[in-house]
Amino acid sequence: MAPDKILTQPVTAGMTSEEVVRITRETNYGTWRFQKGWNPLHIVDAEGCFITDGNGKRYLDFSSQLMCMNLGHKNPAVIEAIQKQARDLAYAMPGYATTARAELSKLLLGVLPKGLNKFFFTTSGTDANEAAFKIARMYTGRTKIIARYRSYHGSTAGSIAATGDPRRWAMEPRGKGPGIIFGPEVHCYKCPIGHTYPGCGIACADYLEHMIRNEADVAAVLVEPIVGTNGVIVPPEEYMPKLRRICDETGVLLIADEVMSGWGRSGAWFAMDLWKVTPDILTTAKGITSAYVPLGLCATSEKIGDFFQNHYFAHGHTYEAHPMTLLPGVATIREMQRLGLVERARELEPYVAQKLAALKTKHPSVGDVRGRGLFWAVDLVKNQKTKEPFNTYADKVAGKSLLVDQIVAKTLGDGVIIQAWVSHFVIAPPLIVTREEIDRGIDVLDNHLHIADEQCIA
Repeated sequence: MAPDKILTQPVTAGMTSEEVVRITRETNYGTWRFQKGWNPLHIVDAEGCFITDGNGKRYLDFSSQLMCMNLGHKNPAVIEAIQKQARDLAYAMPGYATTARAELSKLLLGVLPKGLNKFFFTTSGTDANEAAFKIARMYTGRTKIIARYRSYHGSTAGSIAATGDPRRWAMEPRGKGPGIIFGPEVHCYKCPIGHTYPGCGIACADYLEHMIRNEADVAAVLVEPIVGTNGVIVPPEEYMPKLRRICDETGVLLIADEVMSGWGRSGAWFAMDLWKVTPDILTTAKGITSAYVPLGLCATSEKIGDFFQNHYFAHGHTYEAHPMTLLPGVATIREMQRLGLVERARELEPYVAQKLAALKTKHPSVGDVRGRGLFWAVDLVKNQKTKEPFNTYADKVAGKSLLVDQIVAKTLGDGVIIQAWVSHFVIAPPLIVTREEIDRGIDVLDNHLHIADEQCIA
């Protein structure tokens, strides 16, 4: 079927596509948005890097839905794993051992950063982070967690409290939560503390050290190794090793939130591998099953695991280590290995970098492009010298029209789905993407960036 072909007959049984959208809109909440004007796209099928709506139109999924479907859609091996586990054992309470649990644990030992060998399975990245916070506090006997402003760590009470972006604001003042404090992110394009790399000496890490030494009771520092929805912010080479040294010297745990940056997305199994740094705790989800089923993971070091041999592990939930989520994780890892997808993301990195760099040269509205592997951001600005964005976090929360949303509406019309957040786009196609599909996605974005160019300030 041609990518832009529209079928005249609805593909749903019993309801038209319009009815599906109407019922969804009237009875469900649309997340992170004003409800007025929500008109969700009705999806009925997906395969490879494409999804199909209720009218038969196909779209290139250029951000892997929520940067999670790394294997692409309808991978046969993962689907078979779901079917097999449903036939063999649909559920077992967390206190039991299952074959799927042992198989996945064994595979994880081979792909996670070396030294992470004790696992707690969850159902999302949000509750993987909740587990990490509790483990860090139980292990250290301390309370405070230092997070960063350009961050997102989940939507439950603890994880949203540790989130730096405006999704936390609705929960304030209670939402900040006891024991959460914020420091500056590492963002060399627009340094939050006004420094310039490389002459800064990685001052943003020094700032975190200052916080640790001047705050009592710090249990952990929480970072996204490559910041996700808040801009795909990649730290300089010196940052993560320096932060690891600071945590070691101060006796503070380092938690790496790899919910989005893990599973080959950055051109390594996990982004922390790019700097050869092992955190004390690593959380992940999304790509662990390529999002076919909801699974999250909180992995800790051996020293933390040893601590709980003689200390009470005060955490758990009904769906922990759910068999239906674990065998698809086994299949996902094996498919990634079979297809060489980690290597593929790394090999495609310079191709994507070159294509996006061309956008910056061509369009005055493109302030910065940055990323690793198949994980990239395109930042929009009113002026490349001042770096002033078209919209701010406050605009998002206030429900103002965002320029990036206007542009992605146009790319959607051309059959390309791109995720946008406040004033940037996230380019993160499935790791199976072809060069031709990369060309198509970037070309469609290129075609509509004139909307931003026309609003630039000279």
